[in-house]
Parts: sequence; C-alpha cells; structure tokens
Amino acid sequence: MALPALDLLANHGFTLTLAGRRWATDLFAAYPWKVISFASSRIQALRNVGVSAGLLLTNSFSTALEFRLAGIAAVGYARDARSWLLDKAVAVNASDHMVEYYHRLAATLVGTSTLAPRDLRLRIGESAVRNAQRLLAAQNVGPSYVVLCPVAVGFHRGKLKAWGGFTQLNAELLADGVQVVAMPGPNESDTVRHAVPGATLLPESDVATFAAVLAGSRLVVANDSGAGHLAAASGARLISVFGVTDPAKTRAWSTRATLVGSSNGWPSYQAVRSAVGSALSD
Repeated sequence: MALPALDLLANHGFTLTLAGRRWATDLFAAYPWKVISFASSRIQALRNVGVSAGLLLTNSFSTALEFRLAGIAAVGYARDARSWLLDKAVAVNASDHMVEYYHRLAATLVGTSTLAPRDLRLRIGESAVRNAQRLLAAQNVGPSYVVLCPVAVGFHRGKLKAWGGFTQLNAELLADGVQVVAMPGPNESDTVRHAVPGATLLPESDVATFAAVLAGSRLVVANDSGAGHLAAASGARLISVFGVTDPAKTRAWSTRATLVGSSNGWPSYQAVRSAVGSALSD
C-alpha cells in the first residue's frame, strides 16, 4: 500500500533505499531501488546505508529512535510520542485509508498536494513471470484459473481475520469445472491444503513470483490480508472478503476489487458466492 508514496518520491527525483523485511528484496526486484533487510543490528544496517535523510512509513517509537541513533534525520507521523526524535513530525489525518496515509506523508516531503492514484501499479519482473509460468505449467494449470487465498495470519481485536467459507467455495468451483489454484506462503502449506482440498497447490516461492501468479489469474478471492493487497497491486480481478477489519482503512486499493462484508461481521456465504459468480461471468 506504500507503492504510490514510493513512486511519488521517485518521480520527484529522490534516490530511494528501502529498509524492511527480507521479502521486500523480491517484491521490489523490478525496481531500480536498493533494498536492505535487517539481518542483524538494525542501527548498524541503517548506518551502513550512508544516507542522511529518511522517511518513516512505520508509526513506532522504536523505528524513530533507530533512525536517530543511526544519524538519519527522519520525517514521519507524530505517533507513539516520538515527535521529538523526528526531523519533521507530520500530523495524522484520521480519515485516511492506508494508501492515502503513506502517500500524504510522501507528499509532505515532496511539497505537493496531489492525491493518491486509484490503483496500485506493482512492477513484476520478467524472471518472476517466467517462474510463475513454470510453476503453473508443471501443475498443468491452464490460462483461466482462479486463485483462492484462505489464510490471514493473526487476530484483530481478538477475532480471527480469515473467512470460513473458502472450503465450500473451493468445492463448488471445482464442481463447476473451474481450475482452482492456491499458493501457500511460508509454513502455510498444511493450513492451505486443509482449507481448499482438491485445489492445485503450487510450491512456496518468492513474493514476486506469487504476484505474477495472481496477476495472471482470472480471479482472486482473498481475506483482508497481504495476499489480497498483493493481488490488488498486481492488477488482478479481486473479491476481497471482510469481517473484522475496517475497509475504510485497509480495503484493497484497486478499481478491479469488489468488497464483500464489513468490520461488523462476515458476509453470508451466498453474498460471496454471488460476487464470485458475477466476476466469473464478465
């Protein structure tokens, strides 16, 4: 969801170095940006980058402190009592979707008031596309497949973030002759296999290859999860199922996404099935 913010900075002449989790290296492989991961000391890793200014997309006190100790003057939101650690603390707009939230922060640094675009545009490299095609071909998956993403890690306010209708949806799609594909993330194979029995399970791979699989699909059905947001970023047609998290903040940012459900409870199975049927009939 930070893609528009990063693109805004790059388009205004900033040379970007991204610091984050290890999967970010694969996610941004098609970009010219340097990506570092924190394998050991975060502060030392930041010092080794050799930059003097930074933009904090995180909200935590600890990341602001790490940037300060690394000698990097950071711009970030005035959150978690950390304003005194920042070179510039930006006031929070509580009504922002997370895409707008990140984009507004970057726009403050750039000095513009432009709005975030209505779609994300993740670049997917040729190697990731080839990897996806190879994995699909190895499982005899044709060009008109549907991807189900039944896993959503963790809880939100004590409630499970995963919709419980994926098993039934999978069974009905298979009965209708639809080729259903799932691609587990790390340590998710057993959970995914149990949730969508009979679906074609692709082996675990890197996040860019997963994005290519999603982009090439006929339709993706996902929870409010990383997989759902990756589908939106890749330009896939998406049914996004909500039940506990707030769509106003975290809905898939895509004009090709259909939202079913709300933060007040999961939708009926039939509501999701109807949305899937409509998408497949287009």
